[in-house]
Amino acid sequence: MGIGLIGAIIIGGLAGWIASIIMKADTGLIMNIGLGIVGAVVLNLILGALGIYAERSWLPQLIVGLVGACGLIAVWRAVKR
Repeated sequence: MGIGLIGAIIIGGLAGWIASIIMKADTGLIMNIGLGIVGAVVLNLILGALGIYAERSWLPQLIVGLVGACGLIAVWRAVKR
């Protein structure tokens, strides 16, 4: 059983918020949720292509979302320069 849509939004928000603190990004609530969800989706796709699958529970998805959101912030900063 997966985490569901509401769970994904909550986990995405947490992941984005933590990533914005780690990366010292000045983002708002909606951007935090977006970063966390998009970061989790992108990193899950990349890991899936490598044959690595995160368990469908909240902690592994939070970690994947956090790493993915930090990666998105880093890429955005590199492109913005």
